[in-house]
Amino acid sequence: MSILNAHIPEGPLSDKWTKYKSKVPLVSPANKRKIDIIVVGSGLAGASAAASLGELGYNVHCFTFHDSPRRAHSIAAQGGINAAKNYTNDGDSVYRLFYDTIKGGDYRAREANVYRLAEVSASIIDQAVAQGVPFAREYGGLLENRSFGGVQVSRTFYARGQTGQQLLIGAYQSLSRQIALGNVKMYNRHEMLDLVVVEGKARGIIARNLLTGKLERFGAHSVVLGTGGYGNVFYLSTNAMGCNVTAVWKAVKRGALMANPCFTQIHPTCIPVSGDYQSKLTLMSESLRNDGRVWVPAKKEDAIAIQKGQKKGSDIPESDRDYFLERRYPAFGNLVPRDVASRAAKVECDKGHGVSPTGLAVFLDFNAAIERYGKSKANVKNIHNPDQATIIKLGTEEVSEKYGNLFEMYEKITGENPYKLPMKIYPAVHYTMGGLWVDYNLQTNIEGLFALGEANFSDHGANRLGASALMQGLADGYFVLPYTIGAFLSNEIRTPKINTSSPEFDAAEKNTKDTLNKLINIKGNQSVESFHKRLGTIMWDRCGMARNAEGLIQARKEIQALREEFWKDVFVPGTVDEFNPELEKASRVADFIELGELMVIDALNRKESCGGHFREEYQTEEGETLRDDEQFKYVATWLWPDLNQEPQLIKEDLIYEEVKIAARSYK
Repeated sequence: MSILNAHIPEGPLSDKWTKYKSKVPLVSPANKRKIDIIVVGSGLAGASAAASLGELGYNVHCFTFHDSPRRAHSIAAQGGINAAKNYTNDGDSVYRLFYDTIKGGDYRAREANVYRLAEVSASIIDQAVAQGVPFAREYGGLLENRSFGGVQVSRTFYARGQTGQQLLIGAYQSLSRQIALGNVKMYNRHEMLDLVVVEGKARGIIARNLLTGKLERFGAHSVVLGTGGYGNVFYLSTNAMGCNVTAVWKAVKRGALMANPCFTQIHPTCIPVSGDYQSKLTLMSESLRNDGRVWVPAKKEDAIAIQKGQKKGSDIPESDRDYFLERRYPAFGNLVPRDVASRAAKVECDKGHGVSPTGLAVFLDFNAAIERYGKSKANVKNIHNPDQATIIKLGTEEVSEKYGNLFEMYEKITGENPYKLPMKIYPAVHYTMGGLWVDYNLQTNIEGLFALGEANFSDHGANRLGASALMQGLADGYFVLPYTIGAFLSNEIRTPKINTSSPEFDAAEKNTKDTLNKLINIKGNQSVESFHKRLGTIMWDRCGMARNAEGLIQARKEIQALREEFWKDVFVPGTVDEFNPELEKASRVADFIELGELMVIDALNRKESCGGHFREEYQTEEGETLRDDEQFKYVATWLWPDLNQEPQLIKEDLIYEEVKIAARSYK
């Protein structure tokens, strides 16, 4: 079994990045003009990378399957972005952000990458402010902060409930400037369907023009993937319906290593499933747990009455409510990490205390916050001895100022007013911590192929802390890749423009065309959607919030049978050489089915519980994760270019120089 080398610089953790930057090979401006770089993806990671590389003088070709870069799923990140600026003077620091992230990931992240992330976090905020991102501000004009799960400081910067959207607009402005200058060429409605590797190096892609159906070849000296995560393997998730794993998976089929694929995050504050007709779920921002209190009825009979519609949450007196997160985790309360909060909610629902018709929901209540804010605002307005109606009115105004758009969205979806009735929430698939393996340079094991943001595995371990996704995507694109890609490209300045007529491009295009034709010509009886939905059910039931060996073994058999059935009986209408959304979907679902099997294999291999990976056989007496640091303190990467062979496990040992490993506790 091979051991991976992450190429982590020598020296103290706090000096690694500074020394690296001072010694990394550079590419001169004159040589940058001769070098082509492909960036696939236009979300925060992709757009920031394309803009930064274009500004440096490289010839950048940026691809998105959307009609505009601004359509990327990054817009859906609502709650905020972390940075170690310590504006609130509450003890935050680069080290504390680093430590919180390592601990939050249940000690399964690479130290050096996480420290670098914490180190550059403050620069991200300065960059965004310079771009005009409208962060919330305090009375004195300083940027306002709030807390997120898994921390005891306020380090999250936010723009109401639109942080991701506003940050993407900022990145899009930078990208648009480089497009106008001719440094970046944008390819909208193009989907990468294969990676071209020439003599061991990534040299281009095969992309399908989604408007015409035409396959097109694009060559470059390097390829960068910023294509997001693979949460839609579960069918129902908080991800946009178009989110997929295809670009990453095509890299895997060309020999790239997939790292920790079973590390998927379940978000605790989603609007519960309401029926079989749904195709996606809606996230309520984690920021709501700053002021909302999570509870269930203490009496089972009250829960049953609510499930049947005989009672409402507001009917349950304070004495009969179980604020279970505050009870179980007094030090962090409602702001425990996502994996901890999600499992705790599941436990209460499994005991019969759920509050939706399905029994799968808990309450998120803002009554206490409304009253607290109302009294405070009354004092500011010099209203002495305000009556309850005034307190509620003023408090509602304050909560609306902070979360109004989220509350409006909840009411539109559920028909319930969250100012008067507590929200109903339940965990759902949200984020993936697994992804392509990358080294310290963000380079995969394929030379010249880089992966950014959620497309790589590197920064979050087994669980991501809230507000860290935006941080990582922008850190990778703005402040890390522009340095690290030079280490590779400095050796490519004598490489001529990549010839797209080479045998490697011929073979890649033929492979892509054969796959698409095969899908079209099956002419089966079942829709693509039905296969995706069945896959999602298998994954959620057997590889979701809780897993066990028996279920995982069964899941692999079921997925293999599903894959065989898919390639015999799926129906894809239309032709290859035309606008054909069903063909797009079929190609993506085929990749999801293969990925799902690898996720199950990875989960079965990891005989421990850590973060979002919860094996029922490995838990403490109190129902918390039980790690096995002696056997599993490593990154599990999988080499699986050929489905006819078993995937090969290749390990990267995790070495902790600064952090003392301990059992996670939020009590």
